[in-house]
Amino acid sequence: MKINVLENQGVTAPNGFSAGSAMAGVKTPGRYDLTIVYSTVPATMAAVFTENIVRAAPVTVSQAHLKANQGRGRAVVFNSGCANACTGDKGAADAAQMTQTAAEALGCSGEEVLVASTGVIGAYLPMDKILAGIGAAAAAMDEKGGGTAARAIMTTDLIPKEIAIELEAGGKTVTIGAMAKGSGMIHPNMATLLAMVTTDCAIEAGLLREALGEACDATFNMVTVDGDTSTNDSLFVIANGAAGNEVLRGSADAGYREFVEGLTYVCKHLAQLIARDGEGATKYIEMKVEGAKSRQDARLAAKAVVGSSLVKAAIYGKDANWGRILCAMGYSGADFDPDAVDLYIGDVQMMDKGKALIFDEAAALVWLEKDEVRILAKLNGGEGEATAWGCDLTHEYVTINGSYRS
Repeated sequence: MKINVLENQGVTAPNGFSAGSAMAGVKTPGRYDLTIVYSTVPATMAAVFTENIVRAAPVTVSQAHLKANQGRGRAVVFNSGCANACTGDKGAADAAQMTQTAAEALGCSGEEVLVASTGVIGAYLPMDKILAGIGAAAAAMDEKGGGTAARAIMTTDLIPKEIAIELEAGGKTVTIGAMAKGSGMIHPNMATLLAMVTTDCAIEAGLLREALGEACDATFNMVTVDGDTSTNDSLFVIANGAAGNEVLRGSADAGYREFVEGLTYVCKHLAQLIARDGEGATKYIEMKVEGAKSRQDARLAAKAVVGSSLVKAAIYGKDANWGRILCAMGYSGADFDPDAVDLYIGDVQMMDKGKALIFDEAAALVWLEKDEVRILAKLNGGEGEATAWGCDLTHEYVTINGSYRS
């Protein structure tokens, strides 16, 4: 399948979408910190949320709206600077008011609007600023507003994260656009991660949920920065059917697998950008596991390695301490035979069928000095494989998170 990447585009690339952003001054004056992404026509919606039992008010409100409206909706309103988490009844009321105010400005119902917040946990939203910002954002709706929207959701991110693609599905050209934020508190189990996907594909709500779950499982659920699953993780998708394809209603329909492949492509791109932009990171880590007894075993082993503080610190220090990699795989819960493992850093083999090799330290250092460090484990026990992404653990990460509220 051919995928065409659209340069410098994001959530407003698909037909029938616009975005408006505002400088609400939630935490820092003079920067965009509130945005609304809106489908100009009725649409189906789906979402995946944090599995942390401590869930922010925007998560619970969005879940309720999706259920009440049976997967139909029009918009998502985002703010950065305050997570509205651990804020009790007031936080829930504030999140609901955000959706209602946005709905009134857009001309739809409150249940057609979802909400997401990111920032400091345990602080109340400055609602006077938030509500004024929603009005300003709604008034600034623009079909080319995706780039500003991607910046408005950032917190400690160093770069905005967005992508848009075109593909053929069911004989029609379908466009998928997306944006995400995430740099720290990244260990999703569905990171603080917020992501928004828009598409003009016509697809039934239940099938859209299924497609999103599959894409998320292979991408966002395989990235980690620091092992902390946020209270606010939210991944949304809106599909408005403006591409004119026959509505996808079942997994056997023509065009469905192409749509899932495209959805996975954009989610993978964003997940990798998050790993590259990890707080304080100097190196991007890719861990691939092949030959596992099952895909789930491969997933467990791969994510444990990129999530290991010891592995991350070794890579920051350019130390080919490969025993930490095998150790992390061993406690991951994956079922494999340690005496069958082949292990590589770059193209330098560290272990052959479970036996330590005398390897060229200088050659290994060449790979560890790169900005991208790639690790491969061949378990030689089956056909399962998976890839996970992460970053190194640096002194700067501690500095950033030691003063996050200031």
